[in-house]
Amino acid sequence: MATHYENGEPMQIRQIAAQQNIPDRYLEQLLATLRRGGIIKSQRGSKGGYLLSREPWKITIYEVLECLEGLDVKVSEETSSIKSVDSAVVDEIWQEACLAANAVLQNYTLQHLCEKRDSRKQLDIMYYI
Repeated sequence: MATHYENGEPMQIRQIAAQQNIPDRYLEQLLATLRRGGIIKSQRGSKGGYLLSREPWKITIYEVLECLEGLDVKVSEETSSIKSVDSAVVDEIWQEACLAANAVLQNYTLQHLCEKRDSRKQLDIMYYI
């Protein structure tokens, strides 16, 4: 959808499913979740389908994953539950890893993904020449 954003025409489920090799039923569930999360919008009618609700350079990968997977990772300082020192150390490291991963995901947008894909396609073409 990010690639087709500029032409302003919605994409139909079967078109997306064929291009991305995703089963229709699974894609329907993903699109419904993304629509409820405000990442995409749907358009009814004979020329209906789905399109991004904002520009691809304004939608981060983190937002998409948060919508689909619920990446709400917060550093919790629960003192009510008794933890061993080992468990507390592992929890600290896990929280740090999650925060670092989230920071990376927040730095990339759908536009970045398209650009990276296109540059790899160019390298692939160059390799075969």
